[in-house]
Amino acid sequence: MATAEKAKQKSDVTLHYLRPGKKFPSVWCPGCGNGVVMGSLIRAIDNLGLSKDEVVLVSGIGCSSRLPVYLDFNSLHTTHGRALPFATGAKFAQPHMKVIVITGDGDALAIGGNHFIHACRRNIDITAILINNHIYGMTGGQGSPTTPGGTFSTTTPYGNVEKHFDPCSLAAAAGATFVARSTVYHEPQLQKLIGQAISHRGFSLVEAISNCHTYFGRLNRKGDAVAMFDAFKERAVPVGKASKMTEEELEDKIVTGVIHNVEKTEFCDEYQKVVDAHMGEK
Repeated sequence: MATAEKAKQKSDVTLHYLRPGKKFPSVWCPGCGNGVVMGSLIRAIDNLGLSKDEVVLVSGIGCSSRLPVYLDFNSLHTTHGRALPFATGAKFAQPHMKVIVITGDGDALAIGGNHFIHACRRNIDITAILINNHIYGMTGGQGSPTTPGGTFSTTTPYGNVEKHFDPCSLAAAAGATFVARSTVYHEPQLQKLIGQAISHRGFSLVEAISNCHTYFGRLNRKGDAVAMFDAFKERAVPVGKASKMTEEELEDKIVTGVIHNVEKTEFCDEYQKVVDAHMGEK
């Protein structure tokens, strides 16, 4: 198939899922990786053959959390850090639906950190797509829980002295049963991982390493969007190769692929057993 025809097919798929009448261009800065994640999510849902009515998108506050606004699915745009509790309620109310949370490193791991841990612990069947750009992009470039040590933000003008979270390690340790990571440069892989996460029964996390060239890139001399995308290409290491590398060799690398995948009982299923048992008693 010709390249132009393939591009048209991708475009047609994307347009099918955009919310009618929504004004474009988006609120995101030109070159922002959030648009790449949106395209990957659309194509993953389309490949799974899900209808618009089978999907619920939930988000909190932040640049990434604007994503569901543009897509023609059932959606909840909620309060800062509270996307996962809202998503838990939606999953309880409609357990047959695919509930997907779009969140950022600040939204999920700072004010929303406790909710993130306990959603993983419960292993509720929700897919969380965490777009990690290592900074608060919407509110002025403040440091976030994933801002690397020694790097600069508007709240760490002399360099960050705090240790940063690894969202994937945190999720696996807290009880999530599917954990994966990719970057916005590796779009085909990101799309595939999102599809796997949605299909998995249990709490799934896909960390999408993204760029904020407006704040993080500028403050840390990382260059423009293209330069940051190129850096993702150079720093990415597949999980299989990473398992054979030393800690020193992995420093500043981005381990990509499925990092953790196990089968455990899912929260809604276990809750339904309790309901059924007590209804039987009545």
